[in-house]
Amino acid sequence: MVKLGVIIPAAGQGKRMGASVNKQFLPLQGRPLLAHTLSLFERSGAVAEIVIVSAKEDRERIAELVRTEGFQKVSAIVLGGEERQESVFAGVKALSSLIQRVAVHDGARPLLTCLELNRFFTEAEKFRAAIMAVPVKDTIKRVDAQGKVLETPPRETLRAVQTPQVFARSLLEEAHHKAREAGYLTTDDAALIEWLGHPVQTLMGSLENIKITTPEDLDLAEAILAKRMNQVNHGDRSLDSL
Repeated sequence: MVKLGVIIPAAGQGKRMGASVNKQFLPLQGRPLLAHTLSLFERSGAVAEIVIVSAKEDRERIAELVRTEGFQKVSAIVLGGEERQESVFAGVKALSSLIQRVAVHDGARPLLTCLELNRFFTEAEKFRAAIMAVPVKDTIKRVDAQGKVLETPPRETLRAVQTPQVFARSLLEEAHHKAREAGYLTTDDAALIEWLGHPVQTLMGSLENIKITTPEDLDLAEAILAKRMNQVNHGDRSLDSL
């Protein structure tokens, strides 16, 4: 398996959470949410380096978390930009020159298992750009600015996109450079590659791979981890997730 560098954007404000601190530090089963996410990549044999992208006011707190938790693969904590796109590019530039493939994963997605992650990494090696995604369960409507329905896309052609997203480093860097020159801005890393005109492959994700955005999401994450712990306690060793 090709060794990866992982970028963890953790500089978002998380306003929808309604908390007084960055949601990355909110407790999830007694540990900061970000610690769960970092643990996943620390334990993966596919990962060689981890770069965390932080807001200025959170940098020291994240550094303390890394020291306390003993994360050995975190090679840098860099400051993010005004937009996610700028933050990810800052993370890519902080990776060592040995890293030729880059995974980008939301700091607030702590619920993947090692089994799911390593399966994805193995499948993604066949592509220069690959992303986790799941089929949508609801009917989706495309509407205009007034809410009038314009069309109903066939549900079988739609996917809900997750992270991690994996790219050849050279391709990702090319996309960032050209997007900066053109003034193109997006919140999805794979959209940069699509904009460049390069194909992006979707690979099966997990319905439990949710992004923690609201207090309800945090409650759901607690329930998912409690369920997994109960399964492990009853002899199910297939869940390498805690």
